[in-house]
Order: sequence, then structure tokens, then C-alpha cells
Amino acid sequence: MRRYAVPAAVLAGVLLLSACGKDSTDGGRPVPAGVDSGTATSSTPSAEPTKATSSAPSKPATAKPTAPAAKQVIVQTGSFGSNAAVQGLVTSYPLYFKALVDRDDTILKQRFPSFFYADVAQGIQDAKRNGWVMKPPGSVVVVGVQDGSDGTITVRTCRSQTTQYWDPKGRKWTVVTPHGSPEVIQMAKTGVGWMPYRLATSKGVNCAGVHYPA
Repeated sequence: MRRYAVPAAVLAGVLLLSACGKDSTDGGRPVPAGVDSGTATSSTPSAEPTKATSSAPSKPATAKPTAPAAKQVIVQTGSFGSNAAVQGLVTSYPLYFKALVDRDDTILKQRFPSFFYADVAQGIQDAKRNGWVMKPPGSVVVVGVQDGSDGTITVRTCRSQTTQYWDPKGRKWTVVTPHGSPEVIQMAKTGVGWMPYRLATSKGVNCAGVHYPA
């Protein structure tokens, strides 16, 4: 009986060849070792591969609609919306506000006039150094417009202020100006439209009764 015993190494080799030689699209049996695949024959015909059938047609995959991203800041123009400088402010202010929130003046240096960058960069750096945090959403309300003699247009605004700082004694976040703060921006017409040119004095701008949409 021992002459019919198959050595373990040979049996393992046959099983390995069977596993490696079988392909999902091959209808025949695996080719034995040492036999040319072009001359190997099989006494039993290979079965045709079965195709999966479904009684119901498949539905095309549809992407779920994504919700629009929430705005970081809302610019409320009131009766001044038709002014070209105010329209420029509506377009450019979100970038300015993002720089305040991120406490990063890089985009202002790249996209805004140098005078305006010089006016606001120090405040952004101070906020980062002192741990002040501005949390969106915020809002800006235009409360007045005045033409300048040098071709600029001064836009008076009130900004809802959510800048906070850490009070170590009270161990809580404290809002700097809970009722908002005035901000007066001189707008100038550039090659890409009306852009903030420089900050002007906010003396005389009263934001006490302003209602902020955010």
C-alpha cells in the first residue's frame, strides 16, 4: 500500500498549481505541470460561463445634492446697494473677513492695494499674538457713502464684532465689542474694479442702533 501513497510535497505542489492556474474566465481545467498549454486536451467539454441575470433593471447611481457652504460674512447694503464702490465692497469684503478670521494677512498682501494691507496687517498680527479669535458668521452694515475729492468713495460701515479673548481671571471668553464697531473704508477704482484702498477715521459713526443680520 505504501507505493500508492503520494508524498506531501508533491500533493502540495499539485494543489498550488491548481490554485494558481485557475482563472475566472478559463472554462477548462488547469494545465498540468510540464505540459504545453497549446497541446493539452481535456476529455470533458468545458461548461459555458453562466451570466448573472436580474429580473429588475439596475438604477443609475445618483449623487446626493450637497448643501451650499454657509457664508462667513454678510454685507448688508441697504439703500446704498446701487453704488459702484459699495458693490466692490460686497465682492471684496469676504476675503478681508476671512483674513481676519484666519488671522492670516497673506491673501490681503496678494490681492489688495498696499495701503489697505498696511492699515490692517498690524491688527491681524496683534490678534494672532494676543490670542484674539473672530468666529463667523459675521455681518457688515453699510450706513453711509461719501464721494471723495481724489476719486475715492468713502463707505461707512458697522461690523458685528465677535472677536473674543481669553480672560484668565474669569476663565471664560470675553467679547471685545458686543454691540459692533464702526469701520470706514475708502474705496478706489482699480484694474479689477472697486477695491478697499485704505482705512479712514471712524469718528462720528454711531453703531449703537444698528441691527446685524448675523
